[in-house]
Amino acid sequence: MNLTDFLCTECGLCCDGSLFSDVELSSAKEISGLEVLGLNVEDGDGSAPGLLLQPCNARVGKRCGIYQHRPKCCRTFECRLLKDVRSGSISAANARQTIATVTSELGGLRDLLGPNHSDLPLKEQYLEVIDSLEERENPTELMRRMRTLEQTIKKTFLE
Repeated sequence: MNLTDFLCTECGLCCDGSLFSDVELSSAKEISGLEVLGLNVEDGDGSAPGLLLQPCNARVGKRCGIYQHRPKCCRTFECRLLKDVRSGSISAANARQTIATVTSELGGLRDLLGPNHSDLPLKEQYLEVIDSLEERENPTELMRRMRTLEQTIKKTFLE
């Protein structure tokens, strides 16, 4: 069994807005193909012709619903955790436990954020909630959890 068959499909953080707000698309042809499939694509910022907005609306649970037609950036991305398993610096079992732990922490944070902004990337959800809090409300727990999760995500999946 391929590592991505069980690690990536248990995780899905690269597609659900937890790791990225958007992903860069490589060509106009790729953009038009994704638009035909109904994905949320935005005009690029100069460095890329277009951006695939996250969370990706092609997700079905933690799996890609357009796997055979996914963009180049999705085909080539490998998170740090997957690379560490491939290199043997962490076992697949430990990686699965890490995914379960991060997913649980993320669920707790999302409970604090509430359902109102679930169509936004995690960082944008957080900022929307922080901006909407009244002065008398104390966001300390939310801020602590977000900071901890961001550090874990950066160290585990992105560095």
